[in-house]
Amino acid sequence: MGSDRARVVASMFAAALLLSLAACAVRPGTAAPRTGDEIVIAGQFFHTGAPVVLWMDVGGYDAYRVERRFVPREAMDWEAAKGKIATPQRYGIRAAGLSEDEFERVRGGGWSLAALRERVDQLVLHYDVCGTSRECFRVLHDARGLSVHFMLDIDGTIYQTMDVKERAWHATIANDRSVGIEIANIGAYPDLAGSPLEKWYGEDESGRVRLTLPEIRGDGGVRTEGFVGYPERFVKGEIGGRELVMYDFTPEQYSSLQRLTDALCTVLPKIRRDCPRDESGLILTRTLTTEEFASFTGVLGHYHIQENKLDPGPAMQWDRVVGAKHRRK
Repeated sequence: MGSDRARVVASMFAAALLLSLAACAVRPGTAAPRTGDEIVIAGQFFHTGAPVVLWMDVGGYDAYRVERRFVPREAMDWEAAKGKIATPQRYGIRAAGLSEDEFERVRGGGWSLAALRERVDQLVLHYDVCGTSRECFRVLHDARGLSVHFMLDIDGTIYQTMDVKERAWHATIANDRSVGIEIANIGAYPDLAGSPLEKWYGEDESGRVRLTLPEIRGDGGVRTEGFVGYPERFVKGEIGGRELVMYDFTPEQYSSLQRLTDALCTVLPKIRRDCPRDESGLILTRTLTTEEFASFTGVLGHYHIQENKLDPGPAMQWDRVVGAKHRRK
């Protein structure tokens, strides 16, 4: 009996020693490095396999900030912004449908991952009509008082501006249940002639069409030094009954968008890996009816939500984004 007690005491001492050593393995004040591909969902980091710049990183875009980012210093604070934007806050709480107890639990940002998984079931894709993510943030944050969770620049860099737990202001009736991504692209137009496409795209020495940022934009804030972007194709297509032309997104954007979509659909499994389709399986190019929108879970475009929107345009390669192998799962 005594030997048994001695063995128990020895085992407990060994366990306590191991716990103590584990606690001392990382010294207080030691930096916890990120690899640079993580996004933040309910306060947790999740890998994407794509380059990510968070709002807390150097060079990031912070939608939590009250002050305007791209104005002179004396005009940046809220007092100077009054009358130009409606409120110093550009986001809200995913509050629709919450009970009083549930609201009190998440008030102030207290979302658990499990609760958020029950809440978020849509991923909304936009093109930004700004051309680069830096300009997109300036327009959304400084000029319009709006927000979006992610911006995807022409070089494939993903900028996350806030935790996915927040209700970003990007797609009206979808805001409570969705995640938003603004893809840098100058947009779709009825004709090439006379449109911004003529200024934003031109031929290189070999005759290949490339992105040509207007001189007033400088380097556009693009993170990859010397980046030259090539649209994947030129597309003529229909959105909402309107015939449009558009230069497609860059290969770098598609690569990052695929990875970001995969990560979001994995962590938030109520976002199905599919898009709105007709009976024959073709992507819908019109706005969803009230009933269709209410029941839809998955990846959709801004034009699926609002009749006055065209984004992400006729060039979007939907099956490529959601992954053909995941369709209708």
